[in-house]
Amino acid sequence: MKSNHKKYHGVVVPMVTPVTATGALDEAAARRIIDHLLQGGVEGVFVLGTTGEAASVAMADRIRLVQLTTKQVAGRAQVYAGINENSLADAVQAGNRYFGAGVDAVVSILPSYYPLRAQETLPYFSSILDRLEGPVILYNIPATTKLAIPLETIESLMGHPQFAGLKDSENNAARHETILQKWGGRENFSIFVGVGALMGKMLLRGADGIVPSVGNLLPALCQEMFAAGRAGDKSKTEQVEKKLTEAATLYQRDRTLGQSLAALKAAMSFHGLCSPAMLSPLLPLTEKELDALRQEMVYLGLTPAPDAGTVAEKSLIGKS
Repeated sequence: MKSNHKKYHGVVVPMVTPVTATGALDEAAARRIIDHLLQGGVEGVFVLGTTGEAASVAMADRIRLVQLTTKQVAGRAQVYAGINENSLADAVQAGNRYFGAGVDAVVSILPSYYPLRAQETLPYFSSILDRLEGPVILYNIPATTKLAIPLETIESLMGHPQFAGLKDSENNAARHETILQKWGGRENFSIFVGVGALMGKMLLRGADGIVPSVGNLLPALCQEMFAAGRAGDKSKTEQVEKKLTEAATLYQRDRTLGQSLAALKAAMSFHGLCSPAMLSPLLPLTEKELDALRQEMVYLGLTPAPDAGTVAEKSLIGKS
């Protein structure tokens, strides 16, 4: 197996943010989900990312979720927290509060309100890196920010003591290949793949980690694919990736990003991990949609069980 000597690596699950029907943070559910992820052997828990509805979470709940997560993880994995404010000052303040609560790294995206030009990305991220008090992983997600972080910006930031890595969620295989070729060999720089369709391929090419939303359902299976990919086992990687793709398609197919998050939470609710409730403006699935989702889960072997994480994953692995 290729060495995982870098500090930031492995399966880092972008955790959903569980809430009650009234929109309050569901702390008991958050602890259940965290334990579920840790039992699956993941290396990292990433709160307040896209999958975590971060843009809709109130600041007080963001702080509380970060505090709860670091306490529940208790050093058993690394904790990452997303910062996504449109105000630079607010982003810095939030990130430093998260460091004060014990996170291992923060994950920073571009502001998304004003359409940005490529030349505006370098001064913004330079300010982020200069003013935050710990390691920063940049997050490229043009599906929400409407602009890909230019490779020239990443190159210009290389060597900054706080620049710890890149999470790239752009569905562009050529871009990922270039990133790995240019910076994959850097000792203190980690490259994470955030596109499900590219995770297996890029692990085989040396990516340091993956950030799979499907890890909320199947953390151990994600861990299995990571191990196979890092070991260079192409057949095993592709075999497990196929199973994970089937599970991800369950909640992503023919849905917008927001609708797919609602379907993911609904799938998790069938296993008692959280409720299907969403934060406004996103809506939970209708009863009709819930019934259809449950039927698909039965077909895939993702049926509810007391030991959901283990039983579901064994069932899915065993399906032809």
